[in-house]
Amino acid sequence: MQIVDRTNDAFEATQITPSGPLIYYGAHMDALTSHNEIADSEAQPNKRRRKKSIVWEHFTIETIDADCTRACCKQCKKSFAYISGSKLAGTSHLKRHIALGICPVNRINQEKNHTPYNPTVQTNGSASATLKSRKRYRATSGPTSIPFDQTRCCYEIAKMIIQHDYPLEMVEHSGFNKFVRSLQPLFSSVSVNTIQDHIFNIYLREKQSLLNIISAIPGHVSLTLDLRTSDQSLGYVFLTGYFVDCDWKLQRRLLNVIMIPFPDSEVAFNHAVAACLTDWCLESKLFTLTLDRSFANDNVRKNLGHLLSIKGGNILNGQLIIGSCCARVLSHLAQDALDSMRAIVEKVRQSVKFVKTADAHEEKFLELKRQLQVPSAKELIVDDQTKWDTTYQMLMNASELKQVFSCLDTSDPDYKVTPTMAEWKQVEILCAYLKLFFDAANILTSSTYATADVLFHEVWKIQLDLMQAAHSPDHFVSNLTKPLQEKFDKYWNDCNLVLAVAVVMDPRFKMKIVEFTFNKIYGEEAETWIKIVDEGVHELFCDYIVQSLPPPPPNFVDEANENIIKSEFCQEDSFLPNGDTFADFDVYLHDIMNNQQMKTELDQYLEESLMPRSQDFDVLGWWRINRSKYPTLSKMASDILSIPVCTVTPDSVFDTTPRNLDSHRSSLRPITLEALSCAKDWLQYESWELPSGVPASMVKMEY
Repeated sequence: MQIVDRTNDAFEATQITPSGPLIYYGAHMDALTSHNEIADSEAQPNKRRRKKSIVWEHFTIETIDADCTRACCKQCKKSFAYISGSKLAGTSHLKRHIALGICPVNRINQEKNHTPYNPTVQTNGSASATLKSRKRYRATSGPTSIPFDQTRCCYEIAKMIIQHDYPLEMVEHSGFNKFVRSLQPLFSSVSVNTIQDHIFNIYLREKQSLLNIISAIPGHVSLTLDLRTSDQSLGYVFLTGYFVDCDWKLQRRLLNVIMIPFPDSEVAFNHAVAACLTDWCLESKLFTLTLDRSFANDNVRKNLGHLLSIKGGNILNGQLIIGSCCARVLSHLAQDALDSMRAIVEKVRQSVKFVKTADAHEEKFLELKRQLQVPSAKELIVDDQTKWDTTYQMLMNASELKQVFSCLDTSDPDYKVTPTMAEWKQVEILCAYLKLFFDAANILTSSTYATADVLFHEVWKIQLDLMQAAHSPDHFVSNLTKPLQEKFDKYWNDCNLVLAVAVVMDPRFKMKIVEFTFNKIYGEEAETWIKIVDEGVHELFCDYIVQSLPPPPPNFVDEANENIIKSEFCQEDSFLPNGDTFADFDVYLHDIMNNQQMKTELDQYLEESLMPRSQDFDVLGWWRINRSKYPTLSKMASDILSIPVCTVTPDSVFDTTPRNLDSHRSSLRPITLEALSCAKDWLQYESWELPSGVPASMVKMEY
């Protein structure tokens, strides 16, 4: 009987899935090997059988004595049992030693000499055998059992392009298609037009979802306008909506990106706002507009104010318009302060670069810091001059290590730009005022979008500190802060009414904080300014009362004229002996009761004691809980607290230069640019999923 040795084939199979099939096939191979060798030894006792197993490429046979033979690993020299008397140990344990990386020397060599996968290399048909073995024994319950879906893949690619600002043309790049096919050979290449269809499908689905949310909110929507330009001098207005949703959470969503061919036109922004209101059915829901002086001059503001008075329900006659972006105001102030000390700032920058750009210099600096026992734990950083907060951090950290810099030239002769102690003192003063701007701007970077009342506390502190510093007897301080105070005073005059009304809607402060801060800022004139805020709050509340009244009947004018005529006759009849002399008195009492009822809700709120102050206080949550107690005032509070004071995105708050469209974005058709920009903003709030079992209907649009 001829015995065929299959141990080689079996071992090749075990190489694919060493954690599973190896044990099964190893035992099978042991049986085959033992059977073959015993059979051969019985058939040919004097002839040594040729070893065919691949394991013997890694092991040698060592004869210990007549009854004991051991296998020795060629790599680590470890010895294993093989033959003991008439018992054959087999080769399964030897294969595990090599295949599973148990051999330490072999494992290190594999890590050092990592050979990339080459599908064209095959040795004695082992690659094809491996492939067959993989297909035969791989579990079928894993991800490979999911059927391939070309449409789903296209939608995932569209989402990837939206979320990461990839160019649409990447789907036609050969490298991209090779990569995707290496993951899924069944994938068919798609064109730019096809992927645009998928992008628009995502955009329209998300837009409909957002429309449903906005249509259900009980309050108003405030808009911000931000202008970006292209290399072709075309303007693109980014309109963002702020509102309080049905769960009383402040929401921010990019609504439209509208191209304006002539951004210098005074009516171009009116057209953009009107288009947004029509697109989102906001004609009766517009509350405020927030602009920036970098693109909106007085005439633009006047035109938009007129539009707001019409579309905004005539609330405060269109006065609720903010003409300056807080983030840009703070950025301009920080840049002006840094420019006023340009030479000293550059000295510090070069000192930091000297230390951070060479390992030897940094080692000497740290050693000197240890010797001087400087307690600061701050680390030096080189600033990014397009972000003013990094320059502030660089100056702050360096000033805490000024003692080390002052001695660095003695231990390192290459260091030659040492700032003097007087210059370090000026840097510390500069940082003190930069910190005012940094703390205020940092509020605007929050992903939760702080309500308008929060910024009031930072803004009034900046106004007061700059006013006092501008009159400082220290000439350096006054020269530094006086130009800053003059610029910030314009912003304060522009927004203090809106911010003050917003902080009145915070039950922890109400009018008390306005009285406190305005007395500090305005001194003897404080009463006048406090009265303006108080009247503004009451006038705004009256507007909400009027809006809550039911519409008059069609014959309201005729009835009103008839009542006037009747009242005249009643006045004449009141002097007759049989006339009702108390008719006018009843009307008078009725009017007083109505007026008291209108004022009671607001006055009751203002007269109640303040809520305790806590950092985690949720002002919108408080109004949600108390909306049954203050039904009209709570609506007013939600609108006021959602007023935006910043027109830029949180990641642009510290920018020193305006963000314009790059050449790729500006080359897109306006409708495609809007779909990409808006969908990216919306997808970060809710992940879009293709409905299971429903084929994706491609939306055909012109782009």
